[in-house]
Amino acid sequence: MDLSSAQRIAESESARTGLGSGPNRRLRLTMLIGMPLVFPVIGVMIFVPEFLRDDVLHVYEAGIIGCLLHYVWVFAKYPRYASRPPYLTRDLAMGGGFYLPSLLLGFWPGMIAAPGWAIFVGVCYVVEGMRERHGHR
Repeated sequence: MDLSSAQRIAESESARTGLGSGPNRRLRLTMLIGMPLVFPVIGVMIFVPEFLRDDVLHVYEAGIIGCLLHYVWVFAKYPRYASRPPYLTRDLAMGGGFYLPSLLLGFWPGMIAAPGWAIFVGVCYVVEGMRERHGHR
């Protein structure tokens, strides 16, 4: 086994367990920070004066948009399945998880964009698999 193969195996194992490294780590941290944050936001909205509630909500909604744009940015850096680090396609599809916080807060752009993103990543994966099967590059 050469050094390149050993590094690829180590990266694969690192990506599969824990937070991984590189783009996998960034996407997982984006999800782990962005999604559960909905609960503290709801708590803050309970305790702030009524005139500030919309502002707190808009800041979190902007955060959801920022998280989804981060997923788009990583996809743009690794558009082809063959050039992606191991498990990155799975992590990219997990961006659809932002549907739940969007649903809890009634943020309709997130309710549309999050599942649409997961479908987009899945369709890209299938299309690229079909292209490879038929010999197109």
